Amino acid sequence: MARVLTGPGPEPAAAPGRRRALRPPRRAARAALLGYAAVRALGVLVVVLWGAHRDPGGLRRLGGMWDAYWYRQIALHGYAGTAPVPGPYGAYEPYAFFPGYPLPVRLLALLLPVGAAALAVAWAASLAAAWGIFAVAARLYGDRVGVLAAVLWGVLPYAVVESAAYSEALFTAFAAWAVHAALRRRWVWAGVLTGCAGLTRPTGPALALAVCAAALLDLLRHRNPRALAGALLAPLGSVGFIAWVGRRKGRWDGYFRVQDAWQSHFDFGRSTLESFRRLLTVAQPVWLVDAVAAATLLAAVVLLVLSAVQRQPPVLLLYSAAMLALALGDAAYFNSRSRFLLPAFGLLLPVAAGLARARGAAVPAVLLGAAALVSAAYGGYVAFVYPDAP
Repeated sequence: MARVLTGPGPEPAAAPGRRRALRPPRRAARAALLGYAAVRALGVLVVVLWGAHRDPGGLRRLGGMWDAYWYRQIALHGYAGTAPVPGPYGAYEPYAFFPGYPLPVRLLALLLPVGAAALAVAWAASLAAAWGIFAVAARLYGDRVGVLAAVLWGVLPYAVVESAAYSEALFTAFAAWAVHAALRRRWVWAGVLTGCAGLTRPTGPALALAVCAAALLDLLRHRNPRALAGALLAPLGSVGFIAWVGRRKGRWDGYFRVQDAWQSHFDFGRSTLESFRRLLTVAQPVWLVDAVAAATLLAAVVLLVLSAVQRQPPVLLLYSAAMLALALGDAAYFNSRSRFLLPAFGLLLPVAAGLARARGAAVPAVLLGAAALVSAAYGGYVAFVYPDAP
């Protein structure tokens, strides 16, 4: 079993000559980023070729499909200036979408067309996320596992979303670096980054729970006042935005009522179980995305158990468990569960560690290359064939 640090214990003091050795080696970090960029470039290329004779084309599709429309409208017009859209369960409103992603898009749109700005922010965020995933995995299990984990994140079935104008990549970047800061007991940074993640996606509370728990544990063990500061900062992003929406809507639960239009609420897994029942018992055509969502959820449960066996640090294990609980317990579209789990990068570490134990470099390279091709083809299918939101 790969060696792992079981907790965010104190770092030993290092002499100036050893400081470089304590940092992730630059060569391994470059390999992780280049590998990730290569597999995602393949995914984008397939989408572009798939959309070569369609309107809109591949890049415009990545920059404007489904949720990307809302992010672009918020970036251009703000929340008050974005008109609601009628839906079967009520009006869809922009207040369902957090501001962490459309804000940098709005700033970059001062220089670029908004579609290009949205993709540029998402692509930059995906590289930052891959770097953060590498940094966490390399710190725990070594550089080879770090490189493989970063590339694995780029070949997931829904990795196309990492290259689209969606907020998952930015949230994952904040989450990965928040976990990295927590592992180093840099609690103020961990709290700030977690707060930023909370301003980016509604899954922010999952990360805040993990960071707060780890910080409070460190406070009890070491009487570290910075841990208390990190625990207090961590939930501010999520709480602040939800409170702001409540004020704009004139009721404390305004954000949750906005989500009713998407039928998004926590029902403790009843909708998920019903979706599995229909998949297994009802004779009807099944979209590929539904099968992928079901397989992803089952695999995530197994990987969470393996993560515990791997003795991942509490902050990472709790974050993965909370993300999985939200994906299983949400009543929204079943087919989106794979996308909801994209930021749960800790679940990839058992797979990356297993690949790292393979003899020679050929086996991981062949497997990851095949996965990259399948992911790229599936990305094209999601963008141009499947008629609903990914």
